[in-house]
Amino acid sequence: MVYELELLTIIIGVVYGYLKPGTEDRKALLKKGVLIGIILGIILVGLSAYLRIGMLAGSIVGIVIFVYVFVFAALFIIGTFIGDWLEEKGKTA
Repeated sequence: MVYELELLTIIIGVVYGYLKPGTEDRKALLKKGVLIGIILGIILVGLSAYLRIGMLAGSIVGIVIFVYVFVFAALFIIGTFIGDWLEEKGKTA
């Protein structure tokens, strides 16, 4: 199931890159992905502290969520590269 999510993320990136005219600002996309990962990580660490689950468990979950969001953002950006390439090939044909 995990591989299906990664593949779906790449496909969505390809569609986004193909349908949006011009090249995408990939640096901004990566920054947004990292920012979302940091925010979700902080929320989960704060929630675990509030619920008294334990700071270690909350910190681990926060780090894992950050890594997942970063990986999905990177896969999306790879998809936009492919979509832009397909868009460029479609114009020349």
